[in-house]
Amino acid sequence: MLLRGDGRYTDDFSLDGQAYAYVLRSPYAHGSIQTLDVSEAKSAPGVLAVLTAAELQEAGVNPLFCRLRLKNRDGTPMIRPDRPCLANEKVRYRGEAVAVVVAETLAQAKDASELIELDIEVLPAVTDAREALRDGAPQLHNEAVNNRGIDWEFGDGEEADRLFAQAHHVTRLTLRNNRVVIAPLEPRAAVGEYDPQTQRYTLHVPTQGVYGFTTELAELVLGIPREQLRIQTYRVGGSFGMKSAPYPEYAPVLVAAQLLGRPVKWCDERSDSFLSDQHGRDGWAEASLAFDKEGHILAARVISYGNAGAYFSAVGPHMYTNNIQRNFPSLYRLPLLHARSYGVFTNTTPIGAYRGAGRPEAVYYMERLIDTAARELGISRVTLRQRNMLRPEELPYKTVFGMVYDSGDFPAVLDKALIAADWNGFEARREESATRGILRGLGIGTYLEATGAPSREMGRIRFEEDGSVTMVTGSLDYGQGHAAAFAQIVGSKLGIPLEHFRLIQGDSDELIAGQGTGGSKTLISGGTIMLHTAEKVIENGRLIASHVLEAAPADITLEQGRFTIAGTDRSISIMELAEHARQGLPEDLPRSLDAEIVENPPPSAFPNGCHIAEIEVDPETGVIRVDRYTIVDDFGNLVNPMLVEGQVHGGVAQGVGQALMEDSLYDTDGQSITGSFMDYAMPRADTLPSLSFAAHPVPATTNPLGAKGCGEAGCSGSIPAIMNAVVDVLARETGVTHFDMPAKPERVWAALRQRS
Repeated sequence: MLLRGDGRYTDDFSLDGQAYAYVLRSPYAHGSIQTLDVSEAKSAPGVLAVLTAAELQEAGVNPLFCRLRLKNRDGTPMIRPDRPCLANEKVRYRGEAVAVVVAETLAQAKDASELIELDIEVLPAVTDAREALRDGAPQLHNEAVNNRGIDWEFGDGEEADRLFAQAHHVTRLTLRNNRVVIAPLEPRAAVGEYDPQTQRYTLHVPTQGVYGFTTELAELVLGIPREQLRIQTYRVGGSFGMKSAPYPEYAPVLVAAQLLGRPVKWCDERSDSFLSDQHGRDGWAEASLAFDKEGHILAARVISYGNAGAYFSAVGPHMYTNNIQRNFPSLYRLPLLHARSYGVFTNTTPIGAYRGAGRPEAVYYMERLIDTAARELGISRVTLRQRNMLRPEELPYKTVFGMVYDSGDFPAVLDKALIAADWNGFEARREESATRGILRGLGIGTYLEATGAPSREMGRIRFEEDGSVTMVTGSLDYGQGHAAAFAQIVGSKLGIPLEHFRLIQGDSDELIAGQGTGGSKTLISGGTIMLHTAEKVIENGRLIASHVLEAAPADITLEQGRFTIAGTDRSISIMELAEHARQGLPEDLPRSLDAEIVENPPPSAFPNGCHIAEIEVDPETGVIRVDRYTIVDDFGNLVNPMLVEGQVHGGVAQGVGQALMEDSLYDTDGQSITGSFMDYAMPRADTLPSLSFAAHPVPATTNPLGAKGCGEAGCSGSIPAIMNAVVDVLARETGVTHFDMPAKPERVWAALRQRS
């Protein structure tokens, strides 16, 4: 369908009589609004309405919100400043929405926006998290002293001090995690409509799941009952965490639709999306490991400085608090972890979830520490990992964070990757590269991450009169291939061919639970509940078939799509039984084969793996070419290996992009200097070689599918593998043993001319 161009995205959706919205954004990163006069714009040709914060307040619209309610280390609640849908009194980042112009055409709306008189008293800006914490730094929110939104702590700091003081060796690094523009293929868009007869709103919008999104936008932002809002999501052209929560533009679109009595359409343009879509990563970490004289880890400490942007996004603080700390131990034996995290407001675009959402950051910090420690201790990188890696006989293993690793064979995965990558043959390849005047580096990144998130999920299976079978679930496919995976799970259980299935995910009127897709949880939670729903279908089917076939339910079995009386040839196909049920059944039987379940998801699962990268570096230009790339992953049982490998490839591409080129930068005034694809580098087809992927499945014991999440693992393994390869080159050639992302050519070229 997509290859034929038949996919329907939000921007493809139009309604009769729709008007067009354009958003006026702040040209400054920090300032006080002195004048906002929209009178001339209102009288411009074709203009139907101009909305500002005043109109939204009159309509009862509330600010956006952060879902989290974390505690500071002293027990006080985190600071959660209001994020207005349209700026009121003050602007805090370049691109913040100030007004919405609605007109008959988009061109008229744009023209009218230029007539708005917006006078802003410019204030000093701050864009770096550590700088924003300093005394005297520009203050974004009065309630957040020194721009500190949260000061979070985990673990025993005094015990960590004691272990570090007694350690034979301590490795310390200060690491930057560069900011990235998420940039999915499909920019955000929204089409809003209002029905005065039912007093119901409908919003057509790309999301990562409509059930929770509907509740949040309706009850918390619009201030209306959930039942008065319907969200419909069609095809979604990528998201990577970015489309998981409401944005400022959505409420004004719906308010305008109600005021005008006609649909209103808004589509973001790529230049605006660079400023208004949440960004990813961005932070600093002061990380350290303490070792005994044999090279065993005694303790770890990580102090994180998370750049929140101008406001906390829906789940932003989770990334540099819980998610970094629970994933920092990775697959190593770690007796003690002391962690402290700051969430800091700056005059930049708000930071939100981006593929991995704290897990790649944690793995990156640990893997850079391990490589550095090996160099300092004079131990091979592989040996140090093997020495500290948990072994199968130690599982289940309870981590310092209280999570229980249930399954895995981490040493076997490492060994398999070393063989597949021909690790021992590297020196010969390095010498060959040298004959061409090229430098070659070898990097490794092992990882383990916690996947799956606690949220109630629903499953529904419905047998239609036309012979199709409808599956309904609260997850949402934005490129993962849910329809195929769920059809395989349900089809194999019920014996129904895959072509009979269709999947509904993106209509809030169809859902009674579900938190969408994210956190690499869909197969674990959505797949499990679809399996349980299929089992409920079988339970219904045995009861109905016992009536039709005149046998006891206990004697009815389902094999290859047919309910059969055991030990006989009397049977009826599941599709025939569904049709029979439609003709009417006794009161004591289920009304149909249809089944619906709502339940809590299984516990977390723990995918793990090893990535090995070989790079070539041109010393004359600093240009890096990824020459060989090997991946071995344990994702538990694979339902659809092709979809899994596709997810891994995408994650690796994004990880390599962050490691080598992506970097969203601001000047001292808070103006973006990477505001388009002319200035912001993204990985392309020629960035990566052919990837060598192999699975080493050790089934999870925490869910009936034996599955472990795979959607974000490619980022977790690739970032440290690439950067460790870069440092390998620099250490060999210059003695430089620390280098921050991204490894752009000019920075690599300069580093090659240094001496430690």
